[in-house]
Amino acid sequence: MLAVVFRSAVTKYKGLQLPIQTVARAMSSSGGATPPYTTLAISRPTESITHVELHRPEKRNAMNSAFWSEMVTCFNELSEDPQCRVVVVSGAGKLFTAGIDLMDMMNNVLQPEGDDTARISWGIKKKIKKLQETFSVIEKPVVVAIHGACVGAGVDMITACDIRLCTQDAWFQVKEVDIGLAADVGTLQRLPKVIGSQSLVNELALTARKMYADEAKSSGLVSRVFADKEAMMAGALEIAGEIAGRSPVAVQGTKINLIYARNHSVADGLDYIATWNMSMLQTEDLMKSAQGALEKKSPKTVTYSKL
Repeated sequence: MLAVVFRSAVTKYKGLQLPIQTVARAMSSSGGATPPYTTLAISRPTESITHVELHRPEKRNAMNSAFWSEMVTCFNELSEDPQCRVVVVSGAGKLFTAGIDLMDMMNNVLQPEGDDTARISWGIKKKIKKLQETFSVIEKPVVVAIHGACVGAGVDMITACDIRLCTQDAWFQVKEVDIGLAADVGTLQRLPKVIGSQSLVNELALTARKMYADEAKSSGLVSRVFADKEAMMAGALEIAGEIAGRSPVAVQGTKINLIYARNHSVADGLDYIATWNMSMLQTEDLMKSAQGALEKKSPKTVTYSKL
């Protein structure tokens, strides 16, 4: 599907020849969702960077049933796309996302089918697992750029991403307790490992208070804060370009091992990377990178095969 999207879409960018600020400005002003998607706008700022924009600005980018399905399809295809080396995610309009679409949830998740409590419960569990898959399928390195509000399921989403950036006006809210449920798509599992303070996570999750940009930076939720969206998108594109310029074998292996280490002991992580590298060290990328370093070349000038 994405191959068709990229072939049929009007080419907005011409690679790295354009200044980053110019490309970032174009990325911040998408013309609309990219067919066949109805909630996402997909574009290629450069040959190896894919921009995925949440695109329901009239609904504050609220996540409806179509969004959950389209995200899984999009990221599954990006995972198999050898051309794509890194993804930038952002939101269209005035804010990143208002979280889950409550009307859609009431009409779907909260209208379970089944003959008795057990069967209804199994049906609800299947729907929750399907929602969880939306962010768990993200395999390529992802830089997420947040402006304005990032609420509820938006926090689920960004904690599944690798690098988080935001604007000075951004704020974050684990909103679920305010609507009568416990967050179940990843926040309660990932946020403690992202910011490292169980007390702060408990406070945010139990009170649903807002966290603003400066606190998000000091707590480690985001790594950089920018003055406005245009500056942030330029920063996101610059970081994505640095990642895309490295060996895809090295980058993908690094992400996989970082995730493994997060969920396992140091000893298990060391054993895993030893097993991983006993094959991956045989890549031609290692010799190419070493040769480039000896010749004092930038890694971005070295040509690596697609993965």
